[in-house]
Amino acid sequence: MGQTWNDLLFAHYPVDTHELRQLLPDCLQIDTYQGQAWVSVVPFEMSDIHFRGLSAIKYKKRFSELNVRTYVTFNGEPGIYFFSLDANSPLAVQLANLSYALPYLHADMEVSSTGDRIHFKSSRKDRRAEPGEFDGLYAPSGEPFQTEKGSLSHWLTERYALFTVKRNKVLKGAIFHEQWTLQEAEAAFRINDVAESAGITLPSEPALLHFAKRLKVRVWPPEQIGIFHDEKRSGT
Repeated sequence: MGQTWNDLLFAHYPVDTHELRQLLPDCLQIDTYQGQAWVSVVPFEMSDIHFRGLSAIKYKKRFSELNVRTYVTFNGEPGIYFFSLDANSPLAVQLANLSYALPYLHADMEVSSTGDRIHFKSSRKDRRAEPGEFDGLYAPSGEPFQTEKGSLSHWLTERYALFTVKRNKVLKGAIFHEQWTLQEAEAAFRINDVAESAGITLPSEPALLHFAKRLKVRVWPPEQIGIFHDEKRSGT
């Protein structure tokens, strides 16, 4: 699937590793930067959605998304694990749940802009998860740059795999895009409890903010790469 991500904010938070461990499948290892675990809250808009080999079938609607993600490894490979992906497109939620085994949830969203400043609001309406709200203003505040390998910013953003677990299967979805062109950002959150709804305690303010104006992305359907044995449920 091809897609374009627009007006994206990365709000990065350091979190307690032990608390995070309780929320992840045992088959995934927490990835840390200099011993610190991180969670990111990411609002953006998605457009230009199309499916490889089906150029005549193009989902043209621009819709909004808000995800909560952390950083993991599986067999040493770094990737992303999503706690939630709220979206205001019922079709996108249904397709992603079925084909990508990702925790997409339906939400009412409003996005407006004044110049470079984005106002992003989200209210989760999906009964399959706890309520989650987001109401924030954000904007770029610096010149565009690309991250240096080895830096925290590079570690947080240059990820080319997502991992998810469906029943007893560990699945990997490959992601391809050019290196992020980022800007430093400023943000003010009136409400931001989407991570809390997943059981994650965030600091009162993000430690790092990044803005990206636009990025073209290709995502491959997930493939099984392992078997999951739930030790938490089995008691072993």
